[in-house]
Amino acid sequence: MSDPVASNSSSLCTYMKNYPSTLVAYVKYFGNIDDHVLTAEMSSIDSKGMILLYKQSGLSESKSIRVSFTPPLSKYDDAKPRLLTMKTEALEGLGTLKAPQLTTFRFPPKAIMTPFIFLVYFYLLAPPPPGTTFFSIPVTNVDAFFSLAHAFRGLTGFGFSVRTLATILGVIHSAEGLYTLSLCRRFVKGFAVTAAYVGCSVLFGVHIWKDLKKRVQEKRIEAATKFE
Repeated sequence: MSDPVASNSSSLCTYMKNYPSTLVAYVKYFGNIDDHVLTAEMSSIDSKGMILLYKQSGLSESKSIRVSFTPPLSKYDDAKPRLLTMKTEALEGLGTLKAPQLTTFRFPPKAIMTPFIFLVYFYLLAPPPPGTTFFSIPVTNVDAFFSLAHAFRGLTGFGFSVRTLATILGVIHSAEGLYTLSLCRRFVKGFAVTAAYVGCSVLFGVHIWKDLKKRVQEKRIEAATKFE
């Protein structure tokens, strides 16, 4: 099977001739070349990586390095977005671009589903024992409401006490809050915005920190696109 990227190598190499500073950044950052790099060009590219030719001050001959793609590209259309992402990483790594700083909080609409998902977890995994009543509700009504949950537990043997399930979810969401805090220390400016992100991550989970990472990546790409 032919490589979908290698078959279009010449067109991508021609395209990248418009971005000489980006190619130099690739060489310096991914090739870990500390000496002064004067020029660089893309010699070839395939789904697993690219070969770059570069010249250094004081040397007449060109050298070459291969920069690998991790993970490999699955199709040709992935090439330019990956090259842009690598451009951002290289420029930030070299200190040419600063990491973006968010000054506002954004609540992703998907996060509103988290409380409903919690209710489903508790309904299926931690139903009250048969014969339990709440607030003078007849036992038969309570048992009928939780009949599906009891059937699920009887069929799978899988379930927790309310306290155990609450502890598990609390630990997971606390860990997400700590992860969000680590992101905020790098990419968020201001105590109030940081507190909003961390608090909402603890309450609403994965959608909060994923949206934070999405916003950061959008800002990084925007800044990198302006460079050249």
